[in-house]
Amino acid sequence: MYDFYFHPEAEIELKKLNRSVQLLFAKKLKQILQSPELGVKLGHKNHLNLTGFHKAYFNNKRHRIVYQIEDDTIKIYIIAIGKREEMDVYRKAAGRVKKDS
Repeated sequence: MYDFYFHPEAEIELKKLNRSVQLLFAKKLKQILQSPELGVKLGHKNHLNLTGFHKAYFNNKRHRIVYQIEDDTIKIYIIAIGKREEMDVYRKAAGRVKKDS
């Protein structure tokens, strides 16, 4: 099973969600940690380069988790959590990828 860690801003996003949505996130995260390839691979999406990242849905597809699989350290890097509305979660993820590079 994989371990995980958060981008600092993703951790803040999780804390802002209400408790019931946080529980749904935890359930989905458990699934991801057991089978990291569960999520859909992302690439170039609306002029955002998220190559090497995956997305997974939770809360009846209302929320997304954008993450990266780090096979060498057996960890999942959670870079963004949020709604898809107006590509918000993907824009946040792409901005964080650029900052971390």
